[in-house]
Amino acid sequence: MYAVEVRDRIMIAHSLPDPFFGPAQRKHGATFVIDVAFFRESLTPQNVVVDIGAALDVLHAALEPLTYQDLDTLPQFAGKLTTTEFLCRHVFDAMRDAAKAGALGEDGHGLSKIRVTLHETDLARAWFEGPIS
Repeated sequence: MYAVEVRDRIMIAHSLPDPFFGPAQRKHGATFVIDVAFFRESLTPQNVVVDIGAALDVLHAALEPLTYQDLDTLPQFAGKLTTTEFLCRHVFDAMRDAAKAGALGEDGHGLSKIRVTLHETDLARAWFEGPIS
């Protein structure tokens, strides 16, 4: 299995209003480093997994609506606990949909899966991985 990974980051604010989260129930900020890995069984005729420039553009576009936002105020997250794991799936869905829509060019159609990793700190991270189809 071949893979290419690209990276970006976002700064957000949110709260996690459930006693499970202790002090994180209160409003706080976070800077997430986001890695997205694209996987395929065989290389394209150009010997790549995916166009890295296109992958960076698609990731940036997927993150732009979240950048410098208070996630508690965004309608798509109303009533949701915007944990790191939850946000991994949110970014994955955006990346998968972009690949299916052709935003990664022809290379995107041969991908088998995508993994989205959000790094909370240098000590903790979460990821979601799934097939394109």
